Amino acid sequence: MFESGAILLYLAEKYEQFLPPDQRLRVQAIEWLMWQMGGLGPMLGQNHHFNRYAPEDVLYAIKRYSDETLRLYAVLNRRLIDRDYIAGSYSIADIAVYPWVNRYEWHKTDIDRFPEVKRWYQTIGERPGVVRAYDEAKTINAGNVASDESREVLFGQTDVTIQQAYAAPKGSE
Repeated sequence: MFESGAILLYLAEKYEQFLPPDQRLRVQAIEWLMWQMGGLGPMLGQNHHFNRYAPEDVLYAIKRYSDETLRLYAVLNRRLIDRDYIAGSYSIADIAVYPWVNRYEWHKTDIDRFPEVKRWYQTIGERPGVVRAYDEAKTINAGNVASDESREVLFGQTDVTIQQAYAAPKGSE
């Protein structure tokens, strides 16, 4: 199994947690999970790339992804105006969105501009399971993403490297 959204859906259904039982609210949680998968994650990922990892400043890309980041924060802020969590109760939508918002400093976003997002972010950050997960992550994520070796793994893959990695050894046909 792959793709974080699919994994979250699978686990939520398997353990009957983090998806509202009410069909309307369940669909909302899935919609917002898809919003993260198709919008927030990819756009903030590009923001991180051009603001943190690109070997040179590409001003058009920095502006493009910074503006899109702010637009997406505004969408999330609007969603959270009258609710504690994205789909009413804590769900896989919150679980998927939180790690991206947790890097607001990476994408140079002033979280104070988005008071509902800030409130939501602080609430989730205090959940015992989230605290445990981020404490555990500190013991795992000790590498330097900005090293030449890390850059090659993260940004050096092409269609050719993928095809070579998955090519059947000669004589195994």
